[in-house]
Amino acid sequence: MANINKNRVRTSDLGELTDRLVAINRVTKVTKGGRTFTFSAIVVVGNGNGVVGYGLGKAAEVTVAISKGVEDAKKNLVKIPVLNGTIPHKQEMRFGGSEVMIRPAAPGTGIIAGGAMRAVLESAGIKNVLAKSKGSSNPHNLVKATIGALCELRDAHSVAQLRGISMTKVFNG
Repeated sequence: MANINKNRVRTSDLGELTDRLVAINRVTKVTKGGRTFTFSAIVVVGNGNGVVGYGLGKAAEVTVAISKGVEDAKKNLVKIPVLNGTIPHKQEMRFGGSEVMIRPAAPGTGIIAGGAMRAVLESAGIKNVLAKSKGSSNPHNLVKATIGALCELRDAHSVAQLRGISMTKVFNG
């Protein structure tokens, strides 16, 4: 997967984080005493300004599972480049059986993406993007692939800084 560690963000540096529930799964364990139900919830949090993270929570009750997922997501926040409400360039990523492709879009396009990808992109603060998922529609793998693709994005300023050249040289070659 993408090198998420290079984009890590501390929670103290952020403003208000909003959370979105992506999926809830009921798991049944059959024992001698009968069936035991537990719930797992995958949650995405973001500040709507280029910071996003995901987490998984498991508990006997739905609300507790969601709150555990939110706490886990706050520990896995990453910073991504958002330019004028869209992403800097096209990116593809694969995680497990899920493959995602995200492309920048013109202002007014909106977020063209399916369920799990939409939650990640909205939480990150991306307003205009074209996205497509291929392969498995498992929400866990889709969220991980989408965040992986967002972590691989680089804006022109960071490329210029990395190469030690001016911004004009980045574009003119």
